Amino acid sequence: MHPRVIEVTERLRQRSRLSRAAYLQQMAEAAARPRGRWDLSCSNFAHGIAGCPATDKQRLRLPDEVNVGMVTAYNDMLSAHQPYEVFPTRIREALRAVGATGQVAGGVPAMCDGITQGEPGMELSLVSRDVIAMGTAVALSHNMFDAALCLGICDKIVPGLLMGALRFGHLPVLFVPAGPMPSGLPNSEKAMVRQRYAEGLASREELLDAECQAYHAPGTCTFYGTANTNQILLEAMGLQLPGASFINPNTPLRDALTVAVAEQAARLARTGEGSLASILDERALVNALVLLLATGGSTNLTLHLVAIGQCAGLQLNWDDMAMLSEVVPILARIYPNGRADVNHFQAAGGTAFLFAQLLDSGLLHADVNTIAGPGLQRYTHEPMLREGRLAWRDGPNASLDESILRSRHAPFSVDGGLRVVDGMLGRGVIKVSAVKPEHWQVSAPCRLFATQEAFVEAFQNNEFQGDVIVVVRFQGPAANGMPELHKLTPYLGILQDRGQRVALVTDGRMSGASGKVPAVIHLTPEAQAGGPLAYLRDGDRLSLDAGRGVLQVHVEQAEWQARTAATHAQPVRRGWGRELFAFARQGASAAEQGASCFTESLIQADGGAV
Repeated sequence: MHPRVIEVTERLRQRSRLSRAAYLQQMAEAAARPRGRWDLSCSNFAHGIAGCPATDKQRLRLPDEVNVGMVTAYNDMLSAHQPYEVFPTRIREALRAVGATGQVAGGVPAMCDGITQGEPGMELSLVSRDVIAMGTAVALSHNMFDAALCLGICDKIVPGLLMGALRFGHLPVLFVPAGPMPSGLPNSEKAMVRQRYAEGLASREELLDAECQAYHAPGTCTFYGTANTNQILLEAMGLQLPGASFINPNTPLRDALTVAVAEQAARLARTGEGSLASILDERALVNALVLLLATGGSTNLTLHLVAIGQCAGLQLNWDDMAMLSEVVPILARIYPNGRADVNHFQAAGGTAFLFAQLLDSGLLHADVNTIAGPGLQRYTHEPMLREGRLAWRDGPNASLDESILRSRHAPFSVDGGLRVVDGMLGRGVIKVSAVKPEHWQVSAPCRLFATQEAFVEAFQNNEFQGDVIVVVRFQGPAANGMPELHKLTPYLGILQDRGQRVALVTDGRMSGASGKVPAVIHLTPEAQAGGPLAYLRDGDRLSLDAGRGVLQVHVEQAEWQARTAATHAQPVRRGWGRELFAFARQGASAAEQGASCFTESLIQADGGAV
């Protein structure tokens, strides 16, 4: 094992000693109760099976049979989740074939960040993660189940499902992917049309045609944003079947994997092995972090992994991420970090090759438990059909395309490209893996905005004629729910392409698909809480060194201390349901604590769990 991985893991273990012990005690107490439905009264039980077919009812009355609960994020608005429409039927059939039963325990909301980018609905995006966690807990609260299957893929859905399921960590919990859509218009070409449209050089019809060619079929979007980062991290945590992430929907291999995960859920329930609490420990969380860094994954996971850890009694922080980033090389380049999409990544060797390289480098804990059995070495294998039956084979020994995947001996970068920014404006993160090195250093006056719309209006008025560091503040979790600011990307890219030196600084988020322009994001304390961002003034000179993770403010200390904090000129806007989530904004923790409204309920002042 690499000494830095050992060091970070041990730091995490010691920091989490009290809260992890309290979590495991809670799971042990839940496991000690009569299994599943056998803790229910006859009336409770009858309600739970009233809607089942007669054969399932008979099985459910048998004391040793297994009932698997499904928590589904199906809707047919998200291309990634549309295939889930038929999954419950397929899973129930697979379970019946092995003498078990399955029920949809509940559904959770699944909003699409791609639809809501730059729209009012984006202000509900991050808080939807916590709503999904609560919905998952409600679904599993019936105590009818011996195991659970989580059907979800996209941005906030997987973290929310996992956060909720962790409160039922005495059960085996397995994740069921549906796979990416086939490749369409290359993502780089789509981005070019977006930028041309922002400049007025492409019509709306041309833009819509390009977007529809890129997003054209059922399945996950093919760029390496948060959804596909989730998939690789689930494998790293041992919660999906090996190599299951990037098999296209509605194919024989995808169907076989769905059957296999149902069978495995029943198997684990019968043997009493593979509980979620026994799988997701500090080693699994560190493994997920290593994969985030090695692939240049979505910055949204710097929030989600912290919040997930808290739900398992593990106190992960940004310093852990920065320490690991110094030693974890980047071995994959997938758009926006490169030109390839996830289908190309899969064809080049996929997760099987990637896991093998990182295990050989000593950067992953191999001695972990997974839903597939003990040992992460299983994830160096890839699924296949042999005479119509599912089997696993060794992954490739060499990359099949070194522009997409590299060996540990020839990485794209010797470090993970994630930096913690700590200074006069607070703490934040910056990802440089998708930013060309010539754009890493920017020193310029800042322009302050409180909304994306105000920045776009200034751009359209040709107000940016020189180098600039754009500051968009009052975008944190307490201010407006911490929306992604992806609407800024094409405009900032235009300024950079014109030869201007440009950077973004914000207490908000950027899309998992962004990265062309250097961006210091998730700054905390946020402006709404009176953080340092609220003391900036238009024209203050800032200097960013993205490579070193350094952001300086060139204001005399006496002048800075004499300033008063600016306040948000606009109250939180109403409409589109935003007013219903005031409680979540008021209770949200800071970005570095996961931007979660659960933090206070999970962690006591002494670091223990409630």
